[in-house]
Amino acid sequence: MNNDVKEAITTRRSVRYYSSKPVEKDIIEDILKVASRAPSGTNIQPWNVHVLMGEPLKQFTDKAVEIFFDDNLVKKNERVHYMEKFREPYLARRRKVGWDLYNLLGIKKGDYEKTKNFHSQNFKFFSAPVGMIFTIEKDLGWMSWLDYGMFIQNICIAARGYGLHTCPQAAWGQMNDYLSPILGITGKHIIHCGLSIGWENINKKVNELRTVREDLDNFVTFHES
Repeated sequence: MNNDVKEAITTRRSVRYYSSKPVEKDIIEDILKVASRAPSGTNIQPWNVHVLMGEPLKQFTDKAVEIFFDDNLVKKNERVHYMEKFREPYLARRRKVGWDLYNLLGIKKGDYEKTKNFHSQNFKFFSAPVGMIFTIEKDLGWMSWLDYGMFIQNICIAARGYGLHTCPQAAWGQMNDYLSPILGITGKHIIHCGLSIGWENINKKVNELRTVREDLDNFVTFHES
């Protein structure tokens, strides 16, 4: 395997705090152009991207945080994120990364105020200089959602080629009803998810998080002669 490709893939991780250093628009354009080469069944290319930078980013995130903390507003997702009720082995994996993250942040079990305050950082794109909101037409089938995942993965990998980091964020989906009008999202389109992109702030404890992956034996079956 080409070492540059391997390094881009293996160094990709979700960074949850960024420096204030800006990212040039032409870099973002190049990343998105490269990412659009993702596989797409029958070449549908179901992705649509809203890129937020500068003052529009600040105005958008200020509003998003305000909505997040307004308990009178009901936030919901169009679709179930993972499953209705977690079971093993998924439950244990989810709990481990959750507690690893909260331990780095000094958040104790049951501290709902600190948990909510940290969760609100999603809606600031974790202080990244660039935020992306992805939309999809909600009548598209599961193959198009699969295409979309590969497109977003391409963004994450292409960003590493520039030394940038990313954080895909499912949390934005719950804001569809309130934030779509701000971005002029109409018709069949809904907010699918978001993504933070920028330069890692290496001084933040939260960015020390490293997730583990299962050994091949746990998820690969070779059928050999």
